[in-house]
Amino acid sequence: MSGPRVLMRRIRELMAEPLDPQARLDQIVRQIAQNMVAEVCSLYVLRADAVLELYATEGLNPGSVHLAQLKLGEGLVGTIAATARPLNLSEAQKHPAFTYLPETGEEIYNSFLGVPILRAGRTLGVLVVQNKSARLYRDEESEALETVAMVVAEMIAAGSLEGLSRPGVALDLSRPVSFDGEALSDGIGIGHVILHEPRVVVTNLFNEDVEAEVDRLGKALGILRVSIEDMLARRDVAAEGEHRAVLEAYRMFAHDRGWVRRLEEAVRNGLTAEAAVEKVQSDMRARMMHMTDPYIRERLHDFDDLANRLLRQLIGRDSHEDSPAGDAVIVARSMGAAELLDYRRDMIRGLVLEEGAATSHVVIVARALGIPVVGQVKGAVSMSENRDLIIVDGEDGGVHLRPPAELAALFSDKARFRERRQERYRSLRDVPSRTKDGVAIDLEMNAGLLVDLPQLEESGAAGIGLFRTELQFMVASTMPRASDQERLYAAVLDAAGERPVTFRTLDVGGDKVLPYISQSPEENPALGYRALRLALDRPGLMRTQLRALLKAAAGRELRVMFPMVTDLAEVQQARELIDRELNHLTRFGHPMPHRLKVGAMIEVPSTLFQLDELMGVLDFVSVGSNDLFQFFAAVDRGNARVAGRFDDLSVPFLRALRSIVEAGNRHNVPVTLCGEMAGRPLSAMALIGLGFRSISMAPPSIGPVKAMIVETDVADLEKAICEKLDSAHGAGGMRDMLVDYARAHSIPY
Repeated sequence: MSGPRVLMRRIRELMAEPLDPQARLDQIVRQIAQNMVAEVCSLYVLRADAVLELYATEGLNPGSVHLAQLKLGEGLVGTIAATARPLNLSEAQKHPAFTYLPETGEEIYNSFLGVPILRAGRTLGVLVVQNKSARLYRDEESEALETVAMVVAEMIAAGSLEGLSRPGVALDLSRPVSFDGEALSDGIGIGHVILHEPRVVVTNLFNEDVEAEVDRLGKALGILRVSIEDMLARRDVAAEGEHRAVLEAYRMFAHDRGWVRRLEEAVRNGLTAEAAVEKVQSDMRARMMHMTDPYIRERLHDFDDLANRLLRQLIGRDSHEDSPAGDAVIVARSMGAAELLDYRRDMIRGLVLEEGAATSHVVIVARALGIPVVGQVKGAVSMSENRDLIIVDGEDGGVHLRPPAELAALFSDKARFRERRQERYRSLRDVPSRTKDGVAIDLEMNAGLLVDLPQLEESGAAGIGLFRTELQFMVASTMPRASDQERLYAAVLDAAGERPVTFRTLDVGGDKVLPYISQSPEENPALGYRALRLALDRPGLMRTQLRALLKAAAGRELRVMFPMVTDLAEVQQARELIDRELNHLTRFGHPMPHRLKVGAMIEVPSTLFQLDELMGVLDFVSVGSNDLFQFFAAVDRGNARVAGRFDDLSVPFLRALRSIVEAGNRHNVPVTLCGEMAGRPLSAMALIGLGFRSISMAPPSIGPVKAMIVETDVADLEKAICEKLDSAHGAGGMRDMLVDYARAHSIPY
């Protein structure tokens, strides 16, 4: 072997020659074979239909080019493509994945070295060398082949190989891709991709002066390390906690000798500094993305971010160079809530996250802004390019990248239909929320941030039935000061005017982790140290919040609600804290609310057996149906394997909800429900039939629910539901019964 540098120099010369694409590929495989003293060198490209097609070969039957094919995962080549990992074998035919293609004539070869052709961690093809003698290829030979594979990847990405395959079969990079993710915010978004952290695409691959490139790489690494030290030294980075731990990991990676050594080796093999970073990053991503260990996968994201920072440093490019067009769909691995707010709302049509959950800060804000969101879309960043057409289906969790024209037309029709429906709902905004037989139903909205407040007027909500105070804490990097809390609560009350607002006290813990409040890891956080039990153990935290609420509501009505109550004693303890704050503020002459109402969330099954006692000490109650159903049915809503097996419209659960309404009626205590059930017209219809006269939901749901209400006769509905609940044979089929009822009475559901 004459060495990687000689090979790279010859490849660079070939790239500059005026050759047609097929001739260039033929020359590339010939040069590799000569340089590595290999009897065979073959290049396979991944097509749109997940088939690897032989595009060029030196040593195999030339008539098999564009005819020999392997499915993804089939044979040694298919295995490399599927795993994105090299294979180095001395006796290839003994490998369990070996598949013989008779048209190629490769049966006489024993040794085999194959590497994936990668771009941003994504497999575009496979490059292979073979020899008759049984031997393992050396590390430097594998490194040289991987480096050439990177050059071929850029040829594929640039579209240089289009037209070489059979008509109608597109190459991988431009093919349509559909993902199944998790719907996190409702709506249909059609637009063009804007990568939140645009991937730097390296076009300058070959270096002219090795030592100058090594020096340039060293200087960029030095600047990167200094920037990380600067971040660690900033005042707003706490001395301990999650944010600091991430930056400490960045510092460790930036000084990692193994990483730096691989970068320098790639430069010495003929690549520019930025091409070396791209190659090492792509190799690492391909090898780590198949890991199931969540810690390792999280480290992969850290390495990705670090490598992108280094690339931008080398190229001198700002990370936000790509500004969104008027129909932007933001695609990101993850992002902070504040980063989303940096974009103009009128430009954003949707958000796609490789990570993201319903409780992620950015999802909460996006939902408040009415932006469709799909999360858990693995591979979306690597598969996307800026300006690609993309569809985000926030109804069923689908994401369609570079969709065929027919699919794009289908979703355009779907979006127009949704918009017509929304227009009809907007026309109902000022229509009283009354049933056909004159029963008033209060439709309130859930909120948690200032960005939610304009929707109070737009949706026509009767008030805010649930203000999640923890969101202010979750989107902040440090504990919000008492004055900041007071300003937020006063702004909410100002926006509501005469409409009621129910503030839920801090509900953190479980899956709502605050980086500045240390908590020990828990086996089952949903059942652990969270909500009211955490607040009662930290009275200073709760008293600060209660004081801010009391001061913000001076001269107005204040409705305070405690989350996750499990026992009457907890309510009594919480009321004592309110009394202490009232006494303290009164003593210092602060004006107080003219009326104070105290409530509790019914979301733990134990409260179902002390309803009368609770109603006796509360001014109102609100059912948190999400948690209550989760605990009631022993089903984790985030676990897809079990979540679909349980129905919140089941007879046992509806019987439990009815018992809460009946207890409220006995004690003349208002009862509201503020879980996801309230926002779905069919389940909202069931709630009204059970006796609920107040329900709270996300603002976009108010229109559809009101459209259902104005077409419903409550007296008849109650009779039908009660018959089903009281029937000895009514254990199943409640959902079907409600659907049949809605259809029979022309009720939109």
